[in-house]
Amino acid sequence: VQLVESGGGLVQPGGSLRLSCAVSGRTFSNYAMGWFRQAPGKEREFVADINWNGDYTYYADSVKGRFTISRDNVKNTVYLQMNSLKPEDTAVYYCAADPVYGNTLEWQYHYWGQGTPVTVSS
Repeated sequence: VQLVESGGGLVQPGGSLRLSCAVSGRTFSNYAMGWFRQAPGKEREFVADINWNGDYTYYADSVKGRFTISRDNVKNTVYLQMNSLKPEDTAVYYCAADPVYGNTLEWQYHYWGQGTPVTVSS
């Protein structure tokens, strides 16, 4: 499974970005998808995940109400809509895939993208 993230960049506090993660190599709908992030000098942390058909989602408390994860099983893509961005959201954002939904730990995911950087600054 190959995962390629895009959509990162520089945004002002309070702004929005939408990250995308294109998946190839296996049947996309067989996988739950997750987003993680890693800020400079910190460990990678869970952001959100979504089950195979989008019926179930789960968010870290730090992003709940501001971020929305979604997926398009026709386009083989998972998205992370990020609104009301804060400087503390600055990080490299990674998407990850696993057959099992509900995983929030890094080691539980089998497949990873290369990451896309997000910087929130005025």
